[in-house]
Amino acid sequence: MTPKIVAALVIFLLAVGVCFASDKVLTDDMIHDNVMIKLASDQVVKGGALKVDVEKGIVTLTGQVENTKQKDRAAKLTKSVKGVKQVVNNINLKESK
Repeated sequence: MTPKIVAALVIFLLAVGVCFASDKVLTDDMIHDNVMIKLASDQVVKGGALKVDVEKGIVTLTGQVENTKQKDRAAKLTKSVKGVKQVVNNINLKESK
């Protein structure tokens, strides 16, 4: 086969793979990982200490944050993750001393 035909075949196969991947149903584990990445990388939430549970696309957030802005942002970020059907925000605010 000529290099042009091989290259065209590879591009076609990649395009088909992308089409099928975009229709793929996300598992709870995949949703969990995506939520954790989004929360941990956010400068406001700094969500590495938050606990994330996912069951059938329903995400429950627990843990403690410093202020309401962080709590609300965590819920908003979680809702933006593909596959999330609902967010239960059980995050508590740390008591100020």
